[in-house]
Amino acid sequence: MEAGGIPPREADVRPAPDPTGGRSAGGWIPADPGPLGLAGFAMTTFVLSMVNANLVSPSTLGAVLALAIAYGGVAQLLAGMWEFRTGNTFGAVAFSSYGAFWISFYFLGNVTGKDVTAHGVALYLFAWGGFTAYMFLASLQTTAAVALVFLLLTITYVLLGLGNIGSGHSNLLHAGGGVGIATAAAAWYASFAAVINSTFGRVVAPVFPLRRV
Repeated sequence: MEAGGIPPREADVRPAPDPTGGRSAGGWIPADPGPLGLAGFAMTTFVLSMVNANLVSPSTLGAVLALAIAYGGVAQLLAGMWEFRTGNTFGAVAFSSYGAFWISFYFLGNVTGKDVTAHGVALYLFAWGGFTAYMFLASLQTTAAVALVFLLLTITYVLLGLGNIGSGHSNLLHAGGGVGIATAAAAWYASFAAVINSTFGRVVAPVFPLRRV
């Protein structure tokens, strides 16, 4: 069912076509929120993954928490809400969920962390890994750029979850951090491609659509 007269969008991060240039009689038409959501996710994931990969000091975690609440959390959650407005179910679920993930991560690190066991953290990560796995399946109808993000993120969650089991496994945590850095790079590219292609009005950075027309 169409909401508010807005035509349905394909489940990707591309903007809905609007022949009126945003001056529809139905009211305000938002710009594509996808690049914002991807960028907020990418930067927060990158900084945390640098810590997990043991490439920077764990004392950097304060910077991660600041990004988690503001950019990865609130900004990405807003992108998800705007995706609902554009009719993009995939983007709405993805950005709203990962925005909520980063907000919950902030509370895990700042409020409840001392009361959560390593097994609890592992369960938390495995649960997010399961969610990400089925979002990866859905992403196979979007673009290769977006699907790669979800594939790498699923692997990241699994590695970090395994690394938190028992007394901890530093090698798995470091491996999870390395894959997390790759995940951030893929998300940054998808965000860059959406911005640059929209700004130039042509394909400058290909994203390789997977949906058959």
